[in-house]
Amino acid sequence: MKALIFSFLFISICTVFSQEIVKLPHNTIDGVTWTNPEKEYFSNIWMTQVVTNVSEPTMQVYRPTKESNTGTAVIIAPGGGLYAHSINSEGNEVAKWLAKKGITGFVLKYRLVPTGEDGVADITKLSQTNPQKIGEEVAKVMPYSIQDGLNAISHIRENALNYGIDPEKIGFMGFSAGGSVTMGVSYNYEEKNRPDFLVPVYAWTDAMAVQTPKEDAPPMLVVCATDDPLGLAKGSIDLYLSMFNAGKIVGLHMYSKGGHGFGMRKNGLPSDTWIERFHDWSIVEGITKVKIQ
Repeated sequence: MKALIFSFLFISICTVFSQEIVKLPHNTIDGVTWTNPEKEYFSNIWMTQVVTNVSEPTMQVYRPTKESNTGTAVIIAPGGGLYAHSINSEGNEVAKWLAKKGITGFVLKYRLVPTGEDGVADITKLSQTNPQKIGEEVAKVMPYSIQDGLNAISHIRENALNYGIDPEKIGFMGFSAGGSVTMGVSYNYEEKNRPDFLVPVYAWTDAMAVQTPKEDAPPMLVVCATDDPLGLAKGSIDLYLSMFNAGKIVGLHMYSKGGHGFGMRKNGLPSDTWIERFHDWSIVEGITKVKIQ
């Protein structure tokens, strides 16, 4: 009897802590080789959990309860200079928050630049000694990271019934380098992988230049802080204006303070509530709805 109870508890615990991981299709990249395996660890430099050396793109699924499900989905692309994923504050924590609002979150681990044991240390050193090298390495991988994003949309749309979502309410949200991926998705989609809304958060516009939006560009909400130390405020404004001047649906939340990489961190600033402003915007635009929890 005790053995039966133990087995039941073990299965229950495994079910609670199991992760729903989706593997995405991918091809090889000429001139790019990963010699180190994918690795998750706490970065003492960035003071957050990160993932490096992603060579095979995947998504982790965060489902809302059946009762709260709104049918809306958001693919979340963490930032990290394409050398790492800030997997918690710009990934898992975002998805968990959205799931509580009835939105299915998909945390995308798109392909990254191959690095040594500590990708954060690598990019930090290069930023001080050879910043041009960062851009060169990012340029090699970025098109494939964008393809990972497009493949993620295709997968979710094709499996919408299984995920309990509306195939016409699939959005893409990205932070910093993930914001570059978001922009790349917005400029390169086809009918089958067109996102239904876009949320670039302090997007790294140096890595993906602002372009004229496509004729059927989906609604976009741009989020950034004026005091971003990487100077990304101007790029975010340019991104907003590119949509505004083209007559597209677009919103902008430019916080006076917030710096870079605030994600889901609590800094005692108005930027702490950016995700609530996103939720407000999504309701106003008819992207999602309020459901009684």
